[in-house]
Amino acid sequence: MTLMSSKKVSWRAIDIVTAAVLGVALGFVFFAWNLIYQPITAPLEAVVPGLGALLYGVWLLAATMAAAIIRKPGAALFAELVAASVSALLGASWGILTLESALVQGLGAEIVLLVFAYRIFRPWAIVLAGAGAGLAMGINDIFIWYPGAKPEFIAIYVGSALISGAVIAGLGGWRLAKAIAQTGVLSRFQIGQEAAKPV
Repeated sequence: MTLMSSKKVSWRAIDIVTAAVLGVALGFVFFAWNLIYQPITAPLEAVVPGLGALLYGVWLLAATMAAAIIRKPGAALFAELVAASVSALLGASWGILTLESALVQGLGAEIVLLVFAYRIFRPWAIVLAGAGAGLAMGINDIFIWYPGAKPEFIAIYVGSALISGAVIAGLGGWRLAKAIAQTGVLSRFQIGQEAAKPV
């Protein structure tokens, strides 16, 4: 495998600004989700404990959307940390653990993208990055919030988090990024140039 060119790896000023703006915007989304996720996921939890994690992919959107748009090493981690910082500053009840979770989740997405040497950013790659973030989230949550949990709960929770990461954050994040690109505001990014091409 050849090394990535410095042009592919180095960040432009617009990359930093866009990832930061995306992170801040999604930080508000994260905080809003913090306030409403429990009543929304309660019916799933009532059916099968741990199944509520099927909707936790909302907290991973910064990582997948940044990866789809910026397409540089560290974009997923950076945006996820910015979003978590905003959520924490707004009063997220988990305090510093909000940032710890973001670090783990962002790294989960980055590891998947690293496997592809940051060369492939097709929808399926973003879905896999979302799954990686979801898997990381699920495992981290088990250690932090559910120590001593039974194996069946662990399997359901981590599996649900992985699926949510793939569907909500991966597929959903890709579609949101494409929708933004189609407005023309991302014309300086590859995703924006792809959206501008005639079908």
